[in-house]
Amino acid sequence: MIVGESRFGMRQPGDIAADDLKAAVAAAHGLGAKIYVNANKLFRNSEIDLLPDYLRTVQEAGADALVFGDPAILLNARQHAQGLPLFWNAEMTGTNSSSASFWGRRGASRAVIARELNEEEIADLKSKAGMEVQVQVHGMTNIYHSHRNLLQSYLEHLGREATLIRKGADNGLFLVEAERPDEKFPVYEDDYGTHVMSPDDICLLEALPELIQAGVDSFYVEALLKSDEYNETVLRSYRKALDQWKSGPDEYSFDERWLDDIRKVQSSDRELGFGFLYKEQVY
Repeated sequence: MIVGESRFGMRQPGDIAADDLKAAVAAAHGLGAKIYVNANKLFRNSEIDLLPDYLRTVQEAGADALVFGDPAILLNARQHAQGLPLFWNAEMTGTNSSSASFWGRRGASRAVIARELNEEEIADLKSKAGMEVQVQVHGMTNIYHSHRNLLQSYLEHLGREATLIRKGADNGLFLVEAERPDEKFPVYEDDYGTHVMSPDDICLLEALPELIQAGVDSFYVEALLKSDEYNETVLRSYRKALDQWKSGPDEYSFDERWLDDIRKVQSSDRELGFGFLYKEQVY
Protein backbone atom coordinates (compact mmCIF):
# COMPACT_ATOMS: atom_id res chain seq x y z
CA MET A 1 0.00 0.00 0.00
CA ILE A 2 1.40 3.39 -1.05
CA VAL A 3 0.46 6.44 0.99
CA GLY A 4 1.84 9.92 1.50
CA GLU A 5 1.33 13.65 1.25
CA SER A 6 0.96 15.69 -1.91
CA ARG A 7 3.70 18.07 -0.78
CA PHE A 8 6.19 15.20 -1.14
CA GLY A 9 4.55 12.88 -3.67
CA MET A 10 2.89 13.44 -7.03
CA ARG A 11 -0.47 12.02 -8.05
CA GLN A 12 -1.69 11.39 -4.52
CA PRO A 13 -5.39 10.40 -4.53
CA GLY A 14 -5.51 11.52 -0.89
CA ASP A 15 -3.17 12.70 1.84
CA ILE A 16 -2.11 10.98 5.04
CA ALA A 17 -0.47 13.69 7.08
CA ALA A 18 2.80 13.05 8.90
CA ASP A 19 0.97 13.22 12.25
CA ASP A 20 -1.33 10.37 11.16
CA LEU A 21 1.31 8.20 9.54
CA LYS A 22 2.18 6.14 12.61
CA ALA A 23 -1.47 5.16 13.12
CA ALA A 24 -1.84 4.31 9.42
CA VAL A 25 1.24 2.07 9.52
CA ALA A 26 0.00 0.32 12.65
CA ALA A 27 -3.42 -0.28 11.08
CA ALA A 28 -1.88 -1.71 7.90
CA HIS A 29 0.53 -3.94 9.78
CA GLY A 30 -2.36 -5.18 11.88
CA LEU A 31 -4.00 -6.39 8.66
CA GLY A 32 -0.82 -8.02 7.42
CA ALA A 33 -0.14 -5.31 4.82
CA LYS A 34 2.95 -3.19 4.20
CA ILE A 35 3.06 0.60 3.98
CA TYR A 36 5.28 2.35 1.45
CA VAL A 37 5.45 6.14 1.71
CA ASN A 38 5.45 7.99 -1.60
CA ALA A 39 7.96 10.83 -2.00
CA ASN A 40 8.35 10.67 -5.79
CA LYS A 41 8.23 14.34 -6.72
CA LEU A 42 11.13 16.43 -7.98
CA PHE A 43 12.15 18.82 -5.24
CA ARG A 44 13.07 22.47 -5.54
CA ASN A 45 15.74 24.08 -3.40
CA SER A 46 13.15 25.80 -1.23
CA GLU A 47 11.68 22.40 -0.28
CA ILE A 48 14.86 20.57 0.69
CA ASP A 49 14.74 21.79 4.29
CA LEU A 50 11.45 19.92 4.75
CA LEU A 51 13.00 16.53 4.06
CA PRO A 52 14.99 15.75 7.26
CA ASP A 53 12.00 15.99 9.60
CA TYR A 54 9.71 14.15 7.21
CA LEU A 55 12.15 11.30 6.63
CA ARG A 56 12.66 10.88 10.37
CA THR A 57 8.87 10.81 10.82
CA VAL A 58 8.51 8.13 8.15
CA GLN A 59 11.17 5.99 9.77
CA GLU A 60 9.84 6.44 13.30
CA ALA A 61 6.33 5.55 12.08
CA GLY A 62 7.66 2.15 11.04
CA ALA A 63 6.98 2.50 7.32
CA ASP A 64 8.27 -0.46 5.30
CA ALA A 65 9.93 1.69 2.64
CA LEU A 66 10.11 5.13 1.04
CA VAL A 67 9.53 5.49 -2.71
CA PHE A 68 11.74 8.13 -4.34
CA GLY A 69 12.94 9.42 -7.69
CA ASP A 70 14.91 12.54 -6.77
CA PRO A 71 18.49 11.99 -5.46
CA ALA A 72 17.72 14.61 -2.80
CA ILE A 73 15.72 11.96 -0.96
CA LEU A 74 18.59 9.48 -0.97
CA LEU A 75 21.14 12.02 0.23
CA ASN A 76 18.92 13.19 3.08
CA ALA A 77 17.94 9.64 4.05
CA ARG A 78 21.60 8.71 4.47
CA GLN A 79 22.00 11.47 7.01
CA HIS A 80 18.64 11.64 8.74
CA ALA A 81 16.96 8.22 8.33
CA GLN A 82 19.66 5.60 8.06
CA GLY A 83 18.24 2.12 7.64
CA LEU A 84 14.97 3.27 6.05
CA PRO A 85 14.46 1.02 2.98
CA LEU A 86 14.41 2.99 -0.28
CA PHE A 87 12.63 2.05 -3.50
CA TRP A 88 13.88 3.84 -6.62
CA ASN A 89 11.01 4.89 -8.89
CA ALA A 90 11.97 7.17 -11.75
CA GLU A 91 8.86 6.38 -13.81
CA MET A 92 9.72 6.01 -17.51
CA THR A 93 13.50 6.26 -17.06
CA GLY A 94 13.87 2.93 -15.26
CA THR A 95 14.72 1.07 -18.44
CA ASN A 96 18.05 -0.66 -17.83
CA SER A 97 19.95 -2.65 -15.23
CA SER A 98 22.89 -0.22 -15.08
CA SER A 99 20.65 2.60 -13.87
CA ALA A 100 19.00 0.32 -11.33
CA SER A 101 22.37 -0.93 -10.09
CA PHE A 102 23.64 2.64 -9.83
CA TRP A 103 20.90 3.45 -7.33
CA GLY A 104 21.26 0.04 -5.69
CA ARG A 105 24.88 0.75 -4.87
CA ARG A 106 23.78 4.00 -3.28
CA GLY A 107 21.19 2.51 -0.98
CA ALA A 108 18.06 1.62 -2.96
CA SER A 109 16.82 -1.94 -2.41
CA ARG A 110 14.15 -2.02 -5.11
CA ALA A 111 13.75 -0.54 -8.60
CA VAL A 112 10.35 0.32 -10.06
CA ILE A 113 10.92 -0.29 -13.75
CA ALA A 114 9.38 1.46 -16.74
CA ARG A 115 6.01 0.37 -18.07
CA GLU A 116 7.43 0.44 -21.61
CA LEU A 117 9.60 -2.67 -21.17
CA ASN A 118 8.52 -5.95 -22.71
CA GLU A 119 8.75 -9.35 -21.03
CA GLU A 120 12.21 -10.17 -22.38
CA GLU A 121 13.58 -6.79 -21.24
CA ILE A 122 12.04 -7.19 -17.79
CA ALA A 123 13.66 -10.59 -17.31
CA ASP A 124 17.01 -9.32 -18.59
CA LEU A 125 16.95 -6.27 -16.31
CA LYS A 126 16.07 -8.38 -13.28
CA SER A 127 18.87 -10.87 -13.98
CA LYS A 128 21.49 -8.12 -14.10
CA ALA A 129 20.29 -5.45 -11.67
CA GLY A 130 21.22 -7.23 -8.46
CA MET A 131 18.19 -5.85 -6.60
CA GLU A 132 14.44 -6.29 -6.29
CA VAL A 133 12.29 -5.06 -9.18
CA GLN A 134 8.68 -3.95 -9.26
CA VAL A 135 6.38 -4.04 -12.28
CA GLN A 136 3.02 -2.34 -12.69
CA VAL A 137 0.48 -5.01 -13.56
CA HIS A 138 -2.78 -3.10 -13.61
CA GLY A 139 -4.32 0.32 -14.12
CA MET A 140 -3.60 3.51 -16.00
CA THR A 141 -0.11 4.86 -16.52
CA ASN A 142 1.27 8.37 -16.45
CA ILE A 143 2.37 9.32 -19.97
CA TYR A 144 3.09 13.03 -19.50
CA HIS A 145 4.00 15.31 -16.63
CA SER A 146 4.85 19.01 -16.54
CA HIS A 147 5.52 21.32 -13.62
CA ARG A 148 3.48 23.90 -15.49
CA ASN A 149 -0.28 24.21 -14.94
CA LEU A 150 -1.08 23.44 -18.56
CA LEU A 151 -4.73 22.65 -17.98
CA GLN A 152 -5.40 26.01 -16.36
CA SER A 153 -3.48 27.70 -19.17
CA TYR A 154 -5.66 26.05 -21.82
CA LEU A 155 -8.83 27.08 -20.03
CA GLU A 156 -7.72 30.68 -19.54
CA HIS A 157 -6.52 31.24 -23.09
CA LEU A 158 -9.06 29.18 -25.02
CA GLY A 159 -12.05 29.36 -22.69
CA ARG A 160 -15.11 27.49 -23.87
CA GLU A 161 -13.53 26.97 -27.29
CA ALA A 162 -10.88 24.64 -25.85
CA THR A 163 -12.03 21.62 -27.81
CA LEU A 164 -9.00 19.56 -26.75
CA ILE A 165 -10.24 19.55 -23.17
CA ARG A 166 -13.57 17.88 -22.54
CA LYS A 167 -15.55 16.94 -19.50
CA GLY A 168 -16.80 13.41 -19.07
CA ALA A 169 -20.03 12.22 -17.54
CA ASP A 170 -18.25 11.74 -14.21
CA ASN A 171 -17.00 15.37 -14.35
CA GLY A 172 -13.47 14.17 -14.98
CA LEU A 173 -11.38 16.09 -17.52
CA PHE A 174 -9.61 14.42 -20.40
CA LEU A 175 -7.73 15.27 -23.59
CA VAL A 176 -8.78 14.13 -27.04
CA GLU A 177 -6.36 14.17 -29.97
CA ALA A 178 -7.65 15.10 -33.42
CA GLU A 179 -6.04 11.97 -34.89
CA ARG A 180 -7.60 9.67 -32.29
CA PRO A 181 -10.99 11.18 -31.35
CA ASP A 182 -12.23 8.00 -29.67
CA GLU A 183 -9.40 7.84 -27.14
CA LYS A 184 -9.72 9.82 -23.92
CA PHE A 185 -6.60 10.76 -21.96
CA PRO A 186 -7.51 11.59 -18.33
CA VAL A 187 -5.82 14.79 -17.23
CA TYR A 188 -5.69 16.59 -13.94
CA GLU A 189 -3.54 19.00 -12.01
CA ASP A 190 -2.20 18.95 -8.49
CA ASP A 191 0.10 21.35 -6.67
CA TYR A 192 3.05 20.20 -8.76
CA GLY A 193 1.79 20.44 -12.31
CA THR A 194 -0.20 18.63 -14.96
CA HIS A 195 -0.48 14.89 -15.39
CA VAL A 196 -1.86 13.16 -18.49
CA MET A 197 -2.74 9.49 -18.12
CA SER A 198 -3.09 6.63 -20.58
CA PRO A 199 -6.44 6.11 -22.36
CA ASP A 200 -6.48 2.37 -21.55
CA ASP A 201 -5.62 0.19 -18.55
CA ILE A 202 -2.84 -2.36 -18.25
CA CYS A 203 -4.08 -5.77 -17.16
CA LEU A 204 -1.38 -8.42 -16.70
CA LEU A 205 -3.45 -10.82 -14.60
CA GLU A 206 -3.01 -13.64 -17.11
CA ALA A 207 0.74 -13.00 -17.33
CA LEU A 208 1.52 -13.26 -13.61
CA PRO A 209 3.17 -16.71 -13.90
CA GLU A 210 5.53 -15.42 -16.60
CA LEU A 211 6.47 -12.40 -14.53
CA ILE A 212 7.03 -14.54 -11.44
CA GLN A 213 9.29 -16.87 -13.44
CA ALA A 214 11.15 -13.81 -14.75
CA GLY A 215 12.05 -13.01 -11.15
CA VAL A 216 9.81 -9.98 -10.58
CA ASP A 217 9.61 -9.32 -6.83
CA SER A 218 6.65 -6.96 -6.55
CA PHE A 219 3.47 -6.30 -8.51
CA TYR A 220 1.87 -2.85 -8.43
CA VAL A 221 -1.77 -1.99 -9.06
CA GLU A 222 -2.36 1.70 -9.86
CA ALA A 223 -5.44 2.80 -7.95
CA LEU A 224 -5.50 6.37 -9.24
CA LEU A 225 -8.82 7.72 -10.55
CA LYS A 226 -10.63 4.45 -9.79
CA SER A 227 -13.48 3.78 -7.39
CA ASP A 228 -13.07 1.80 -4.18
CA GLU A 229 -15.25 -0.95 -5.67
CA TYR A 230 -13.03 -1.18 -8.74
CA ASN A 231 -9.78 -1.30 -6.78
CA GLU A 232 -11.09 -3.87 -4.32
CA THR A 233 -12.28 -6.08 -7.21
CA VAL A 234 -8.93 -5.86 -8.99
CA LEU A 235 -6.90 -6.58 -5.87
CA ARG A 236 -9.13 -9.52 -5.00
CA SER A 237 -8.63 -11.10 -8.44
CA TYR A 238 -4.85 -10.67 -8.37
CA ARG A 239 -4.73 -12.02 -4.81
CA LYS A 240 -6.61 -15.15 -5.85
CA ALA A 241 -4.23 -15.75 -8.75
CA LEU A 242 -1.12 -15.25 -6.60
CA ASP A 243 -2.45 -17.45 -3.81
CA GLN A 244 -3.18 -20.27 -6.23
CA TRP A 245 0.31 -19.98 -7.74
CA LYS A 246 1.86 -20.03 -4.28
CA SER A 247 -0.08 -23.15 -3.29
CA GLY A 248 1.40 -25.09 -6.22
CA PRO A 249 2.99 -23.64 -9.40
CA ASP A 250 2.81 -26.99 -11.19
CA GLU A 251 -0.93 -27.22 -10.62
CA TYR A 252 -1.62 -23.56 -11.40
CA SER A 253 -4.51 -22.92 -13.78
CA PHE A 254 -5.82 -19.50 -14.72
CA ASP A 255 -9.45 -19.01 -13.73
CA GLU A 256 -11.32 -16.86 -16.26
CA ARG A 257 -13.69 -15.76 -13.51
CA TRP A 258 -10.89 -13.66 -12.00
CA LEU A 259 -10.77 -11.59 -15.18
CA ASP A 260 -14.55 -11.58 -15.62
CA ASP A 261 -14.94 -9.94 -12.21
CA ILE A 262 -12.66 -7.10 -13.36
CA ARG A 263 -14.46 -6.74 -16.69
CA LYS A 264 -17.76 -6.22 -14.85
CA VAL A 265 -16.45 -3.06 -13.17
CA GLN A 266 -14.22 -1.88 -16.04
CA SER A 267 -15.29 1.38 -17.72
CA SER A 268 -16.71 0.74 -21.18
CA ASP A 269 -14.51 3.43 -22.74
CA ARG A 270 -11.24 2.05 -21.32
CA GLU A 271 -9.88 -1.17 -22.78
CA LEU A 272 -7.87 -3.72 -20.82
CA GLY A 273 -4.61 -4.73 -22.46
CA PHE A 274 -1.11 -6.11 -21.99
CA GLY A 275 0.58 -2.76 -22.58
CA PHE A 276 4.13 -3.30 -23.89
CA LEU A 277 4.60 -6.75 -22.36
CA TYR A 278 4.48 -8.70 -25.62
CA LYS A 279 5.55 -5.97 -28.01
CA GLU A 280 8.81 -6.28 -29.91
CA GLN A 281 10.75 -3.08 -29.33
CA VAL A 282 12.06 -1.23 -32.38
CA TYR A 283 14.93 1.19 -31.78
